[in-house]
Amino acid sequence: MSVQAQQGFELGGWLGGAFYFGDLNTQFDVTHPGPAGGAIARYNFNNRLCARLGINYGFLRADDANSDNAFERRRNINFRTHLGDLSAHFEFNFFPYIHGSRDYFYTPYLFLGASLFTYNPYAIYNGEKTPPLRELGTEGQFIGEEYATFQKALNYGGGLKFDLTAEWSLNVEVSFRKLFTDYLDDVSTVYPDMGEVRGNRPGVADIAALASDPSLPDEEGNLFGMEGRQRGDGANKDSYNFLSIGLVYYFGNLKCPKISR
Repeated sequence: MSVQAQQGFELGGWLGGAFYFGDLNTQFDVTHPGPAGGAIARYNFNNRLCARLGINYGFLRADDANSDNAFERRRNINFRTHLGDLSAHFEFNFFPYIHGSRDYFYTPYLFLGASLFTYNPYAIYNGEKTPPLRELGTEGQFIGEEYATFQKALNYGGGLKFDLTAEWSLNVEVSFRKLFTDYLDDVSTVYPDMGEVRGNRPGVADIAALASDPSLPDEEGNLFGMEGRQRGDGANKDSYNFLSIGLVYYFGNLKCPKISR
């Protein structure tokens, strides 16, 4: 049995949660998501293959204070960032998917593509918001050598789409981003020399030093961040995910496709 192709555009939006994984969430804790949402534009080449564009927003956060790891709690770093994400990918439907059909009204799907995203992490210490962390050189970066806040990523994932009516459909989806940066959270390598941190940013020397090493002192009052000591893990890049529920409207032909046997 073959099902004739059904082509057409879909537009919609989604709401859900944004999840961060990286140096400040090494235990894959999913209990502190940030809000997320976006817009969907999809073109159906046929009942199996689609192309999709997305404009997405997410808020990411993590705090060592929430960790079960003693090293991380002592390190005491936190971050937050607003995230803008532009994505493009191809989708493959496991089943023939035909709007308006009584038999082909749902399908699981997988997708693979690429994303461009922008971010600019900051932190909260002593109840106050820091300047953007990249501007503070928290790992000893000189002015002009800061990491870029506009990056690329691979995006992949899967979901389930099913019709609510002939035109409206619901999409439930999990979307992953494989990043090529380890500075989404401003943490990657080792603690720098605090004298250099202060010297590199004389106008914000105190907050730069605090953001670089906010660790909890030991019984003798010594901070955790000795020069050269591990601050993050540069070998493992950061990542973020979206968990979403989307509502999509179909603008294509709703005539029943012909079925040949």
